[in-house]
Amino acid sequence: QLTDLLQQYATAFRDPMMLQPPEWFKAFIYCEAFLQLPFFPIAAYAFLKGGCRWIRTPAIIYSTHVATTLFAILAHILFHDFSKSEQGGPQTLRERLVLLSIYLPYLLIPLLLLFTMLCNPHYKHVEKRKRK
Repeated sequence: QLTDLLQQYATAFRDPMMLQPPEWFKAFIYCEAFLQLPFFPIAAYAFLKGGCRWIRTPAIIYSTHVATTLFAILAHILFHDFSKSEQGGPQTLRERLVLLSIYLPYLLIPLLLLFTMLCNPHYKHVEKRKRK
């Protein structure tokens, strides 16, 4: 049933990367499984508890990593020649923009997180160390 859902998504949004991921996309999937997913409960704890300044560095690392991978994915969607794809990728500009709109939130949310970590005074505060 999940494979049917994946097939329906890939067909409806013309996303061949989900059915036949290129090798570089597979690398991003492994990064997501082993780096990004473990970050979620840690970040959820820190943000729900509040006042956890220690989350700043892990959040900056996470958000820059995700944003970097998304730039590659979005460039692939916009510029790749999908005419040779067995699964049939986006052919028109409209189809590319629709697919782009599916992936775009995965770029915008990490960029908002990065902006928050870099600009919010709560997270910018540097704690002074005790002198002996």
